Amino acid sequence: MVARPKKNNRVKKTTTAARSRVSTSKGGRRQPSPKEERVMPVWLRNVMAVCIVLFFAAGFYWFFIRPYSYRWKPCYGMKGYGVCIPCDYEVHGIDISHFQGDIDWKRLSQTRTERFPIHFVFMKATEGGDHSDDTFTQHFDSAKKYNFVRGAYHFFRPHTDARKQADFFIRKVKLCAGDLPPVLDVEDRGKRSKKEFQNAVKTWLDQVEAYYGVKPILYTSYKFKMRHLDNPVFDAYPYWIAHYYVDSVRYEGAWHFWQHTDAGIVPGVEKEVDLDVFNGTQAQLDSLRLK
Repeated sequence: MVARPKKNNRVKKTTTAARSRVSTSKGGRRQPSPKEERVMPVWLRNVMAVCIVLFFAAGFYWFFIRPYSYRWKPCYGMKGYGVCIPCDYEVHGIDISHFQGDIDWKRLSQTRTERFPIHFVFMKATEGGDHSDDTFTQHFDSAKKYNFVRGAYHFFRPHTDARKQADFFIRKVKLCAGDLPPVLDVEDRGKRSKKEFQNAVKTWLDQVEAYYGVKPILYTSYKFKMRHLDNPVFDAYPYWIAHYYVDSVRYEGAWHFWQHTDAGIVPGVEKEVDLDVFNGTQAQLDSLRLK
């Protein structure tokens, strides 16, 4: 029989003790190994999971539910064109661009016999210093042919020279007697200081007013106006306020037009369209038109 070597219990005990000393602190508590330190705590994983779920839920609501939520709200006014129409306004209109696709102007003109007849149409003409809407000329001519009160607007780019933008609009838009004043659509301040931005907007307004002989209409949301165009000088211009999914205008100053939704379904218009009302009578709207 072969003699087996005796187990070195002393070595084993020493090794175990050494491990114990390495893995415990002076207070006697066990310290996590490097592998264990890399494991994320369960509570932190749960918090991150909840945050991710909330992030995607908020995104889904903002892009897919919010735009249509106004339709699902109780309507305290009157239903029309797929939305709730604001009460106590007799003059209705739309504003369009190439985003609306093809327009059947004959069918659109038949809305005059409906409960909320479309009286006026604003059309996007230009943007920045060199971009024109491909559908503007056709839309502008068709609006006149079918006896709509028509208007043209320019989308303002804060980092493009304001004089260049005004010149471009003037070259592209030939307003006639009976048309509404030119419109400046202001939605972005960019990275310019408030003073620089306001000076640029005023430059466009002054130059266009000098050419057409009428004060332009200023279009922007009421929050944007209060934050970035709060200089009293801008209160002298007819104001077209953008304020969606509310039952009434919350802006306390004077205003002329209200874009109250971007989800209108209007006969003759291929896609959803912005709906507007004029804050006055048809005769008051006519008084704004170019002579």
